[in-house]
Amino acid sequence: MTMDWTIINALIKPELAGVLAVCWILGYVLKQTPKIPNWSIIYIVTLVSLLMTCMLLDWTVMSIIQGVLCAAVAVFGYQIVKQTTKAAEGDGAR
Repeated sequence: MTMDWTIINALIKPELAGVLAVCWILGYVLKQTPKIPNWSIIYIVTLVSLLMTCMLLDWTVMSIIQGVLCAAVAVFGYQIVKQTTKAAEGDGAR
């Protein structure tokens, strides 16, 4: 069974690419901020994503879903880069 990438591309609306970028940058900045606990970063990023998405698309259930997806993809993308970098440096041992 192969994955159809058109389905993945259709999950997040193209006009939310900016929200996704803001979430990624915000997560990175928060990670570098010493007084922000790591556990709270996902909540902050999700809240900002929801607010931005709902302001852009209107306050609907679909907008909330889109906001959560943007936050999730931003955090997931950051983790992919982080884990790949650690593995390349030899720190990826179990």
